[in-house]
Amino acid sequence: MATRTVARPAPRSPARSTRRAQPALAPAGPGADSAAAPATIRDVARQAGVSVATVSRVVNAASNVTPETRERVNAAAAALRFTPSSAARSLITRRTQTIGALLPDLYGEYFSELIRGIDLKARARGLHLLVSSSHGDVHEAAAALRAMHGRVDGLLVMSPHLDSASLGANLPQGVPVVLINTRLADAGYSSFAVDNHAGAFAMTRHLVQRGHHRIAFIGGPANNYEAQERLRGYRSALAELRPGTPELVFDGDFTEESGWRAGSEIAMLAERPDAVFCGNDMMAIGCLAAFAEAGVRVPQDIALAGFDDIPIARYVTPPLTTVRVRIADLGGLALERLAGAIDNPGRSTAQHQTLRAELVVRQSCGPG
Repeated sequence: MATRTVARPAPRSPARSTRRAQPALAPAGPGADSAAAPATIRDVARQAGVSVATVSRVVNAASNVTPETRERVNAAAAALRFTPSSAARSLITRRTQTIGALLPDLYGEYFSELIRGIDLKARARGLHLLVSSSHGDVHEAAAALRAMHGRVDGLLVMSPHLDSASLGANLPQGVPVVLINTRLADAGYSSFAVDNHAGAFAMTRHLVQRGHHRIAFIGGPANNYEAQERLRGYRSALAELRPGTPELVFDGDFTEESGWRAGSEIAMLAERPDAVFCGNDMMAIGCLAAFAEAGVRVPQDIALAGFDDIPIARYVTPPLTTVRVRIADLGGLALERLAGAIDNPGRSTAQHQTLRAELVVRQSCGPG
């Protein structure tokens, strides 16, 4: 272990000042003490016996370094616990190695899965993730975009609140953007979307084919694009498969609480629906709780279905029939597209991909 030389103060007479002299510490070698200053790139170069420029090339993964030199530099950096300055690296590479993600919310399993999918692909590429939420407000969405100026190399944007004009006005100049589940597919940006309309149509058709005549729908936020597409799928299926059947639409906001409120209202109806199709699984789980409190059995009294197939959907009782959205894959695909645009500036064109939603039949709509 390295030692420190301490210069002891000379004895003082009582007549001297009562202020105590501070002991002077001789400089210790890099890494000798946890309180020592962090190692610098010059320290690494000195210990590895190479130039600062060579260390810089190793840190920035340049190809013009021999394997032996790279190994020596990495060993020295590890011994000194050297952490490269991200600011300095950015000046050289003009990259922050950070991806920004603007989402409408961060609460719940849907967004947890989406972020997980983005993060898995980002980490595989050595990229960091900066996540922000618009909290359901167009002004907060714009502020979040502005806050990312200069801090990210590209942006993933999932926001039902921004139109083309406000998006363009608040995006960092020249930063690649990929949209996720947004109506702005024609805004000149690459986009990924789930076929929410087809998924909702397929679920409503499934309920009709099981003999249900009165099918209720619990919708999502009024200004949410996904919610609108799922409601549209329900309505178009009813119009085609049960013409003349009245719609039974209840308000929701994609939270368990709103599903519970709608479920409580449905349970009190004199004439209940045969089936309830919820605009997402979180509301279906809240609705299931309300039915249990009211003594309404699922599926014996009312069939229940959701949308998204979040991980917990298969573990509730009864397991939830739902529409599967491969949420993590959606985030991962969007990240890969964005990374490609960052690596090939000016050579990538806007591409639009729609992901298929799948019907998953479980016990909440009855056996079989």
